[in-house]
Amino acid sequence: MVRTAGAVFLAIMMIGCGTLARPAQSDLSLRKLRVTTTVGMLTDIIKNVGGDRVEVTGLMGPGVDPHLYKPSTGDVFKLDRADIIFYVGLHLEGRMAELFEKMVEAGKPTFAVSEEIDRSRLRKVAEFEGSYDPHIWFDVTLWKEAVRKVAKELSYLDPESRASYERNAEAYLAQLDELDAYVAARIAEIPELSRVLITAHDAFGYFGGRYGVEVRGLQGTSTATEAGARNVQELARLIVERKIKAIFVESSVPRATIEAVQAAVQARGWNVEIGGELFSDAMGDEGTPEGTYIGMVRHNVDTIVQALR
Repeated sequence: MVRTAGAVFLAIMMIGCGTLARPAQSDLSLRKLRVTTTVGMLTDIIKNVGGDRVEVTGLMGPGVDPHLYKPSTGDVFKLDRADIIFYVGLHLEGRMAELFEKMVEAGKPTFAVSEEIDRSRLRKVAEFEGSYDPHIWFDVTLWKEAVRKVAKELSYLDPESRASYERNAEAYLAQLDELDAYVAARIAEIPELSRVLITAHDAFGYFGGRYGVEVRGLQGTSTATEAGARNVQELARLIVERKIKAIFVESSVPRATIEAVQAAVQARGWNVEIGGELFSDAMGDEGTPEGTYIGMVRHNVDTIVQALR
């Protein structure tokens, strides 16, 4: 572990000193753009907007928790090799902050897709004063702003393909409009008093705000915030009092966190089912419907409606 951390630090310092190889910017029109991203939802945006003009590398695959993710030496070289880097920001990839700063200092085009979103549209989080909830993809209208940011920066870096990026972005934005309407229509199928979503951590706040669902998480907005026995008992008490029928596990959070809540509820004389697995901080496997952003969101809302309706 110490050896790995030292190697990562050395690679970061090499970037800062400008000793790593840099791709030539002048030949971008003659080859595909090399784009590196963090979470899968963002990788999916690049694929949709960039089309055949980009070669995208995502650092975090299915089941990976970005809150706890530690970059490897290989990640450092993938970032350095890229022509442009995109990450979500708002402290989602907290342990990579120094690395992104070094990339900017080295002159690498490096962008947080959340940076131009009006802060009045973001959720403040209680556990970290002055910070915002980074899970913006759960409000489809906010995620559209991330799409626009990607199209803007790709067009600036590769102006000869601007028309293609803009055309692809508009087509994808239209699909997101359809997705937004689909989610709203499906949530409306749940009786209003039953629209309570309980998950392992507070990742679905934007989802709740956009689509009229009360959201409770065992942990805070970051999984780095540990839940204690008191948190489990408070959530169990709420479930029993409200007679909530189902709670949900997340693909990127250990199942034991929600199973502890289920056991505490049963000890109080109420049976709450685990309604299914939701994708929160990571998408599903590549090649599956849940391996795309749209498929992931549709899976989540269908699972929630099936369990709570």
